[in-house]
Amino acid sequence: MSDSNLLSLGTWLSIGSPVIAELASECGFDWLLFDLEHGCITDAEVLANLQAAKREGIKLIVRVGKLDTALIAKLLDWGASGIMLPHVSTPEQAEACVKAMNYPPLGHRGYSSSARVFKYGLDVRTTSAPLFLCQIEDYEGVTNVEEVAAVGGVDVLFVGPADLKLDLSTRNPHQTIPYEEALKKVSSAADFHQKQAGILIRNFSDITVLKQMGFSCLALGSDLGLLREGFMAIKSKFL
Repeated sequence: MSDSNLLSLGTWLSIGSPVIAELASECGFDWLLFDLEHGCITDAEVLANLQAAKREGIKLIVRVGKLDTALIAKLLDWGASGIMLPHVSTPEQAEACVKAMNYPPLGHRGYSSSARVFKYGLDVRTTSAPLFLCQIEDYEGVTNVEEVAAVGGVDVLFVGPADLKLDLSTRNPHQTIPYEEALKKVSSAADFHQKQAGILIRNFSDITVLKQMGFSCLALGSDLGLLREGFMAIKSKFL
């Protein structure tokens, strides 16, 4: 990954409002994540959100719910900078997503010069490869993280903390590892293969420890979380 493609501070957008996307893009985040897996945003609403988040240089990542080659191609045609795929547990899953995201010879994505990414045919040029944020969210993914990190086209090993903690907690003692050890394995694999390690952070007091551990692609909170906390803070003043 070149320095120009490195991701630092971002945030999670789940509501689907272009106004929120535009505001977030103007607040100086390096990247934004539009969540199609758990968020309220629909496939059809992504385009308007991408158009609204128009600050120059910002990276716009869309998390899909599963490996859907047609949807991935459409999102990239609409101008998404990259794709986040949840629950990647094997290198084969990562390789399949890389192929869906890229034109031949690296993949099998269809090409149209009229797509928004080419300014609807007004600026047909060679684009940089889309970013691939590969989510490690279960014990199998942690076990195979070295092989996943070795896949060409994977840019970020991104931990989903809620899913990873849940999965590790439900395993028998012989098929699990402590959460902190899992984080270290992900970070170590990313460092060895010259990829980034990323994670969603809800408790901002964890930032220093995670950065020391090697995590550099950080998603700080979410639009829903910030609204919830704001509403609760206002209400508490009158109780």
